[in-house]
Amino acid sequence: MRNDRIVVCVIGCGKVSDFAHFPALSKNPGCVIKYACDLIPERAWKRKEEYPEVEQVITDYHVALADPEVDAVYVLTPVTGHRDISIDALRAGKHVFCEKPISYTYEMAREMAQEAEKAGKLLDIGVCNRYHRSVELLEQMNREGAFGKIYHVYCSFRNYRCIPQLGGAYTTKELSGGGVLIDWGIHFFDLIFYVLGGVKLQTVTCDTYSEMAKRISDYKYIGMYAGPAQPDGINDVEEFVSGYMRTDKASISFNGAWAQNIDHDEMYIDFLGDKSGARLTYGGSFEFFTTRDGVLQKVEPKYEIPTHYEVESEAFFRAIRTGEKTRAHIGNILESQKVLDILYASAEKREEIRL
Repeated sequence: MRNDRIVVCVIGCGKVSDFAHFPALSKNPGCVIKYACDLIPERAWKRKEEYPEVEQVITDYHVALADPEVDAVYVLTPVTGHRDISIDALRAGKHVFCEKPISYTYEMAREMAQEAEKAGKLLDIGVCNRYHRSVELLEQMNREGAFGKIYHVYCSFRNYRCIPQLGGAYTTKELSGGGVLIDWGIHFFDLIFYVLGGVKLQTVTCDTYSEMAKRISDYKYIGMYAGPAQPDGINDVEEFVSGYMRTDKASISFNGAWAQNIDHDEMYIDFLGDKSGARLTYGGSFEFFTTRDGVLQKVEPKYEIPTHYEVESEAFFRAIRTGEKTRAHIGNILESQKVLDILYASAEKREEIRL
C-alpha cells in the first residue's frame, strides 16, 4: 500500500474497463492506479489520457506482478486470459478482481479458487449486479419473507439486431467461450441465485440457436456494441437461448437473445411468490405486487440507486483491508459458473441433465 491507499494494475483496457472500472477506480479515494496494461498499447494510452491519475502504461502484465508496490490487479481481458493471468497474479502475492465469466469451465474456475485459497489472497469476480441497490433490496425482502415462498422465477434478456462485434472476439467461441448465454445470461442467473439466497441445481435443460447471422455479410444490424462487424470473421456462438432449471429453492425459466426478429428490448426478471411478486427491470428499479383484502396492489418503491461499479470497487478494497469475503468472492460465484457448463452441455446433447 502507498500511504494507506491500495495500488492496482488494470490488465485489459477494452470496453468494460472504459464504461465500468476506470470510472469507478478513479472515484475511489483509496486507490492508486499505477499501471494500465494492454497488449494493444494504444488502448492503454487512451485510458491514461482519459484518466491522468494512471501513472504508467505497459504491455506486459508481468512487469506489474514483479512490482512489490502493487497490491491488486483487475483482470479485464477477454475470457481467454482470465485463468492464467489471475493465477499468475495470485502466485505473485496480489489480490485479484476478475471480470465475469470466471473462465471457460467450472473446473477452470475451481482451479482459480484453489489458487486463491493457497495464496491466502482475495479473488473477487465481476458480478456487479450483487451490488445494485434494487437487487440488494429484493434479496433483503426475500430473506425477511416479503414474498412468502418464491416458487418460480422467469427472466428475459432479449434484445434485437445487436450481435456484438459480429465476426470478432465476441462471436468466436475459442475466444469468448460462447454467445448470449455466457455474455448476458451469467449476470441474470447470478442475480437470481443471489436473491434466492443461493441454490442447488437439480435439473437443467437448454436449447441454443445461431440462425440470424449464418452469413455475416447478410446480417443487418441496428446496434453493434464492442466494435464493428468483421465480414470475414467467425460466428460460431449462439445468439438465442431458451431453457429451464429446477433448483432446491425455485424453478427458473429463461429466454435470451442478442438478435431476434421482434423489435423489442425485454430485459427483466419476474420473482413469483405465494404472498407477493416483483418485476425487476434489469439495471433499474422494480415493481412490487402484493395482496390487500384479496386485491392485488402494485407498489413502486422510491430509492436512490448508486453506481454499482463504484459500490463493487469499494467492497473489494474494504475486503483487502479486512480480509472479509465479499458477496462477489469466487467461493460464492462457483454455482453460477457451473450452471453455464451444464446449460451448454444440455444444448449440445439436446436433453435434460439431472444433477
